[in-house]
Amino acid sequence: MESVRSNPFIRKATSNDLSRIAEIQVFNYRLYFYPIFKSDEYYFDELSVPSLMKEYESGLDSLYVYDDGVVKGFIKVEGTYIARLFVEPVLQNASIGSRLLEYAIQEHNADHLWALEKNEKAIRFYKRHGFIATGEKKPEEGTDEYLVLLKRQQE
Repeated sequence: MESVRSNPFIRKATSNDLSRIAEIQVFNYRLYFYPIFKSDEYYFDELSVPSLMKEYESGLDSLYVYDDGVVKGFIKVEGTYIARLFVEPVLQNASIGSRLLEYAIQEHNADHLWALEKNEKAIRFYKRHGFIATGEKKPEEGTDEYLVLLKRQQE
């Protein structure tokens, strides 16, 4: 696997990236989470590019983007916790998410995250990268759904 240190496409996010980061998250939420939660009010009213931009502007220190001329994905790493990882849906399966995750592991020793239990595609992705489900669950706030804790196996 190529070293992410030599990967010029991953960099710290700037305020200029906020609209693109928010747009990527909105597209992913609507595509993958709306079918589970079916909340028109949240997914088409509360969830918006401007609201997410505002949410992220105070946390730029923990945001990194994959940018090869266009921001195609991002990861939010808080300490060793992976808080968010999203890739533009039409660009998934092009190793962008893998590169962002490997960056977080190598540069931040990222070792755990919570994933929506019904998001099987994401859970399979993390398992391919050495994360395992711990059996620990917690309710997704305000819903009947659960999040599962995944931790990286130490080599």
